[in-house]
Amino acid sequence: MISIKKLSRSFGEIKAVDEISFNIADKEIMGFLGPNGAGKTTTLRMLVGYLQPNSGTIELDGESIFDDPIKASSQIGYLPEQNPLYDDMSVAEALAYIAALRGMKHDIFVQRRNFVVQNCGLKEVLHQRIGTLSKGYRQRTGLAQAILHDPRILILDEPTSGLDPNQIMEIRELIRTLGREKMVILSSHIMQEVQALCDRVVIINKGKIIVDDRKDNLPNYLKNSSYLNLEVQGEAIDFSEFILQHPGIEMDIVSQNETNCIVNIYDTTELDLRQELAKFISQKGWLILELAVIKKSLESIFHELTGENTETNELPVLEEQP
Repeated sequence: MISIKKLSRSFGEIKAVDEISFNIADKEIMGFLGPNGAGKTTTLRMLVGYLQPNSGTIELDGESIFDDPIKASSQIGYLPEQNPLYDDMSVAEALAYIAALRGMKHDIFVQRRNFVVQNCGLKEVLHQRIGTLSKGYRQRTGLAQAILHDPRILILDEPTSGLDPNQIMEIRELIRTLGREKMVILSSHIMQEVQALCDRVVIINKGKIIVDDRKDNLPNYLKNSSYLNLEVQGEAIDFSEFILQHPGIEMDIVSQNETNCIVNIYDTTELDLRQELAKFISQKGWLILELAVIKKSLESIFHELTGENTETNELPVLEEQP
């Protein structure tokens, strides 16, 4: 397990990471999210030992990664957002070079090279110079380098950047498979990727952790995580009477004309009002054209939690999940 406790890092007067704490368990794919400038990349660089914290600790199985950085780095595979590659090397040469730096035995290297070439889709470009590769193949080469030594911990910063839809599906499946045996920290701006791969999400904003919870619990951090979308046809449509009968609801009129009305209904009492709403509309002689429960996407939740008007101390505190 990785344990991060009160980790801080400043650049001059700018506090990029401000006393953050969280744990990462084995065989877990954790999504690490945050807007640009939130402190996400700085945290990842401290996790791999590239940056030293000003204060706080990062422990791997109870030992500080800074006490023996070589031992810690041997267990970590890192794909940074800006993928560093040697353009004058071929893909095969780059893999051999990384294996030599890590002191891999030849027979193990051959076995692992075959694995990464197959699973990262590099067979067609194995002997091609990296400088001539497309962005997608460069990204796949970087991922192959990160997992070549079969690390216990994978830190992936935007792993599917530059890939086409088919390649994205293949790499996501590879990450999902690796997550069954490894600890994976996935940073991505693609919310669909986090939705597809991660069970747990940590969100950092302005240097502080604002959410650390299972993905399915994120809607609980919003006041209105779902709402009713209703379209009604009829004459003199007016929901004032219904609102008076149910003071816990809020209603926004999306559009309205002489015969049609579209509204969004937010129910702060968390009751299912669809039956009562349908009964009310029937009594008025109106016709329901559409009635649907709309749940906010992970992208919408992320935007609301990290928006400019969000104050960290105003977020709800949820009970610890079992």
